[in-house]
Amino acid sequence: MRMTDTFIKPMHREGVRFVVIFAAIAAVLFFIAQPLGWIGVGLTVWCYYFFRDPERVTPDREGLVISPADGIVSLLEKAVPPKELGMPDAPLTRVSVFMNVFNCHVNRTPVAGEVTAVAYRPGKFFNASLDKASSDNERNSLRITMTDGRDLAVVQIAGLVARRIVCFVKPGEKLQTGDRFGLIRFGSRVDVYLPDGVEPLVSVGQTMIAGETVLAQLDAPGGV
Repeated sequence: MRMTDTFIKPMHREGVRFVVIFAAIAAVLFFIAQPLGWIGVGLTVWCYYFFRDPERVTPDREGLVISPADGIVSLLEKAVPPKELGMPDAPLTRVSVFMNVFNCHVNRTPVAGEVTAVAYRPGKFFNASLDKASSDNERNSLRITMTDGRDLAVVQIAGLVARRIVCFVKPGEKLQTGDRFGLIRFGSRVDVYLPDGVEPLVSVGQTMIAGETVLAQLDAPGGV
């Protein structure tokens, strides 16, 4: 690996127009006052960094649930999946990963399977680290049916400064673990609802890497 690869990461195409806008504003600020221009340059670099889309090495062992997002595990609790997905009205273990504005915001599929439902619901913009964000905030939900017939739900939740959830997939698409399925702009959260009986292998406060960190194991009692 070259030294530059450590600092310079590929940028997702969703970020191109934002970087162009930030760069144009920085250029204008240089005409107004040079110190303001350098602030604009700093913000442009941050915008590029926000939309980075690095390659990830996804574990290829069968039966693993992988983190869909970079960030910190903020909540582990029982909760009913979003009703718009049409899943049974029974509590499942929910793992919430909170992304701050410095995390990579490209979201990746936790398991392999077929997308059987995609449901967007408008809402509010509370801080994504709060419990009520799952029920009150703008969200986009995916139901993924695995080859063994079990369902897993993954929910993109807008945060305090996030104002756009982007989803790249549609019902009927087949995904492999670690595939990119969407992103959320500027601070947010992703919830994973594990199948019944599957317990998480992570703890609150643990750092997650999308497409790499193991959240749970499907084929072992108690997730061990």
